[in-house]
Amino acid sequence: ICRIQYHFGEFGNYSLVVKTLSTSTQTVSCDLIINEGPINSYLPILFAFLVYMGILAILIAGRLLMKIDPVRNWVYKKLNPRATDRMINSELGSPNTTDSINCDPTPHPWSTASRRRLHSLDTFRGLSLVIMVFVNYGGGKYWFFKHESWNGKLRFPSALFSRFVFIMGTSIALALGSMLRWGSSKWKVLRKIIWRTFVLILLGIIVVNPNYCLGPLSWDNLRIPGVLQRLGFTYLVVAALELLFTRADSGTWEGRFPALQDILPYWPQWIFILVLEAIWLCLTFLLPVPDCPRGYIGPGGIGDFGKYPNCTGGAAGYIDRLLLGEKHMYQHPSSGVIYLTTMPYDPEGILGTINSIVMAFLGLQAGKITLFYKDQHKQIMSRFVIWGIVMGIISAILTKCSKEEGFIPINKNLWSISYVTTTSCFAFILLLLIYYLVDVKKWWSGAPFLYPGMNSILVYIGHQVFANYFPFKWKMQDSQSHAEHLTQNLIATTLWVLISYILYRRRIFWKI
Repeated sequence: ICRIQYHFGEFGNYSLVVKTLSTSTQTVSCDLIINEGPINSYLPILFAFLVYMGILAILIAGRLLMKIDPVRNWVYKKLNPRATDRMINSELGSPNTTDSINCDPTPHPWSTASRRRLHSLDTFRGLSLVIMVFVNYGGGKYWFFKHESWNGKLRFPSALFSRFVFIMGTSIALALGSMLRWGSSKWKVLRKIIWRTFVLILLGIIVVNPNYCLGPLSWDNLRIPGVLQRLGFTYLVVAALELLFTRADSGTWEGRFPALQDILPYWPQWIFILVLEAIWLCLTFLLPVPDCPRGYIGPGGIGDFGKYPNCTGGAAGYIDRLLLGEKHMYQHPSSGVIYLTTMPYDPEGILGTINSIVMAFLGLQAGKITLFYKDQHKQIMSRFVIWGIVMGIISAILTKCSKEEGFIPINKNLWSISYVTTTSCFAFILLLLIYYLVDVKKWWSGAPFLYPGMNSILVYIGHQVFANYFPFKWKMQDSQSHAEHLTQNLIATTLWVLISYILYRRRIFWKI
């Protein structure tokens, strides 16, 4: 009857008036009436941006003033003179390369990735973590800070976990090489890998478990998959795979094609990863799922005109329900909002973990590049660019540069291979930019993201455990107000940055 295109504003009140002008010709008129004008819901974002820019300007001005000798001497005279040297070296900067990065005063190979720490990795990790905390707290209740219901272009939240997985792979390459150079045996390192995996999975199941909302935690409603569980298992596979082939001496490879020295010596790893990906493809598109079409990767519910209401996630959902049981999965998937799905579906399920291993392996490759081309900044950055372009081309082929029409759409819930290649493309480019600014030109110390990046496990678990406690959350006067939500979420996120900064200054780092 009516075909109208109109951009509706938030909290506006509208009426659509349809009138029959002529019964003989069946002519109608459609008029849109604005009963109450919408609000500008983006003003709180602008105000928050100006506030943070003002704080940044004050800090920069303070640093510039501290470079003036009379001002600096006056400030240090007012403060504890014994702390002068420490403040000069560490204020808004990075820890000394000879310092230990845990509470143990003696250097330990497990705690230090290298004698010369790459602060760009901590900054990359911290940036991803800070945005993840903000999004988990609500993101101001803006639509673009929420996950896609199913297939779709990447928003801020969709790429955060994958970046965390990516940089974990990068850190594995640096940490294992460092431990072996310090003289640790591979068996000793393997025991540490297994222990860290066990602790991560245990923390994920017992401490950070969203099924608490169903009642006291018990085996009846215990969610088995989760973010930390996936991180732990991914870490186990990628670290063990790297341990088998890493060398204590990461010197130049003496063989053909020296330009590929970070790839060719590790061809068994690539075969393993390709076999894993083949398993994911076969299970996803060939595994028979009861009452569902073969190869179905849709949301179920009312999606696809309601033909397959109980097929949410296809093979991925079926494998989880079969092996874990419906009560041990995430009960409120993002697909339920739009597609009204009734089946539980876990975005950190079993099948998707295969592609998180692939993502971490790509991050591992970034770590190998920094090891094999140490201090060769042009070589490192050019390879980051090449890897980013290659991943982007693969994504374009898999998705046909469309949301739904490609061979394998981008899907964070499924952790589809196109999601992995797309997010890794952005991860390589983002790591390149941070590496250039922090470690090459040294224009940026990495602050404030450096601090949570060096205490990532503590910040992640802490923000989950204390999410519903003051001062991270309080009762709002208007639950529909973006301004109130944004203020609360930004304050909570900023508090975790400040906590990590205080711990950084006191040299307290929680390592597993």
